[in-house]
Amino acid sequence: MKKCIYCKTEIEGNCVVDFCEKCGVNAFGRKMFDTIIKNMENARENQDLCNTRLDQFGQSFSSSGSNKR
Repeated sequence: MKKCIYCKTEIEGNCVVDFCEKCGVNAFGRKMFDTIIKNMENARENQDLCNTRLDQFGQSFSSSGSNKR
């Protein structure tokens, strides 16, 4: 499980976004939220979804743990 970046509520670990539905709708509106989710899920199905994070030095690395330095 992971947590919503806004309210810290637990969300599904396989969710394509890092925020819950309530916060997503509040931030983007229902229509845009649904569009974001649909497009992100399509990208994941097409293996186009890239989950990147920054390490403590500001370097990008993928969720698989391999550094892209």
